Amino acid sequence: MTTDFSRMWIDGAFVPGEGTPRAVLNPTDGSTIAEVPEAGSGQVQQAIAAARRAQPAWAALAPVERAAIMQRIAGLIRDNADALAKLVVREQGKPITEARGEVGGAAEFFSYYAEFARRIQGEILPSDLPDEQIWIQRVPVGVVVGIIPWNYPAALVSRKVAPAMITGNTIVLKPHEETPLSALFMARLMAEAGVPDGVVNIVTGDGATVGAALTSNPDVNLITMTGSVPTGKKIMRTAADNLVPVSLELGGKAPFIVMEDADLDIAVAAAVTSRFMNCGQVCICAERILVHEAVHDEFARRFVAAAKKLRVGDPMEDATDIGPKISVAELEKVERLTAAAVTAGAEVLLQGGRPDSAPVEGGNWLTPTVLSVEDSDMEIMQYEVFGPVVPLMKVRDFDHAVKIANASAYGLSAYLFTNDFRRIMRAIHEIDFGEVYLNRIGPEALQGFHTGYRNSGPGGDDGVHGLESYLRKKTVYANHSGRAQVGLMPYGAH
Repeated sequence: MTTDFSRMWIDGAFVPGEGTPRAVLNPTDGSTIAEVPEAGSGQVQQAIAAARRAQPAWAALAPVERAAIMQRIAGLIRDNADALAKLVVREQGKPITEARGEVGGAAEFFSYYAEFARRIQGEILPSDLPDEQIWIQRVPVGVVVGIIPWNYPAALVSRKVAPAMITGNTIVLKPHEETPLSALFMARLMAEAGVPDGVVNIVTGDGATVGAALTSNPDVNLITMTGSVPTGKKIMRTAADNLVPVSLELGGKAPFIVMEDADLDIAVAAAVTSRFMNCGQVCICAERILVHEAVHDEFARRFVAAAKKLRVGDPMEDATDIGPKISVAELEKVERLTAAAVTAGAEVLLQGGRPDSAPVEGGNWLTPTVLSVEDSDMEIMQYEVFGPVVPLMKVRDFDHAVKIANASAYGLSAYLFTNDFRRIMRAIHEIDFGEVYLNRIGPEALQGFHTGYRNSGPGGDDGVHGLESYLRKKTVYANHSGRAQVGLMPYGAH
């Protein structure tokens, strides 16, 4: 399938942008993949207006009819999986093996949420009056704005669009300006699947212009965004002017706790995968590893040895473990955090950084770095690195580990490796994070609830609880007595 990336998708048509096209760069070699349109503020308004017009008819369809279209989308994603996976690699840089998994997930979101066609339930409550029932219905919010980051440019399209569609909403989605190609590719698949005009709209452009126009529009009923903490806070402030609800999944600083009774083979393998997948560019990555003092040195030795074996190379090759960073700016940010940690006293256990010989010339390459730290207040222990650099810290016991883990502005994902059932139960109660993984790592499950605390954002995605964001409640007092009735006021007042 060929895709014209010079046009975005508004109201069922592929249209050019009003602004100067933006180059999308391949992080593997720095080459330009495509010139992508920049939407103007007028086009943002057109997309929202199209979604507003389309929403009543879309919501009026039987849910199974909406689900049938969604299953066609899932099938088309699977039919075009190889092309889409290669496109993910070209624009984002993750290894092809990971990109194939992402595309599989992109299809699964549509299949999974299509199954809710017969599962969105209301409630019937008894009334205080005779011959009357109280119904609480779950109804669509209306028009949704979805904003996604660059680290999962295909899967996150589905993560926002699929729940919006099954609940009878329409959506305007903005992919990140550095990785818009997967979304535009998927727009073609949605059009082929028969998505009615205006139900899904994909507009491209930067956050300052397009994102701001979307989130400040009073005709929007929900904003769902995955991205950075500063952007999330800005969106909340903007949305407050129109009292628009928001669901935000922001950054993470996941603690990875290893106790002295853990199976070190399993813990080391899990830590390596969690830290270095997608070049460390995942919000649930192990961002700080806390190891019991009794096994710290042995864990560190094995972890460094395993990290040394990882292959940094061309992400189109199946043998590659780590691809390039998404951009030069992101690469330099990781370098600054690493240098600051070393200056502050971190010991280098594995010296990474830019390789002497680049796997592919022009790419944004970083090899793994492992640091040993003693101070949990260091910047690298508090701020999200989002790259192939990880600090290890020795902890005295479980209480010490939990204290350090919770002393964070973030609260998304946390990991614990132990075989002590009492510690496991304590962790469930005491680790103050939205997701806790016990003796395993992510990714999160479709039927779970991907949610965080504190700066990781309010709201969340996935499962029945993620679906709740896309629904609002309507209370109906259904009187069938045939006579006028007046309800009692609360607390016995008349």
